[in-house]
Amino acid sequence: MRITIIGTGYVGLVTGAGMADLGHKIVCVDKNEYIVNKINSGISPIYEDGLTELLIQAISNTNLSAPMDLENSIL
Repeated sequence: MRITIIGTGYVGLVTGAGMADLGHKIVCVDKNEYIVNKINSGISPIYEDGLTELLIQAISNTNLSAPMDLENSIL
């Protein structure tokens, strides 16, 4: 599946990373540039055990991306 998640808080980012780990193509949109940059660098902006490892894997296999542009991110 191809899924767009709006917001990268505890629910959005954890859900997105988990679904990306299952092989889905996930776009996690956020309006905060600092958070988007951290996610795209493989660094979790929130603490959740194992989340950073999931992000690194999902980004490296291109299953997860985090843009700021909502209009062009709807899949």
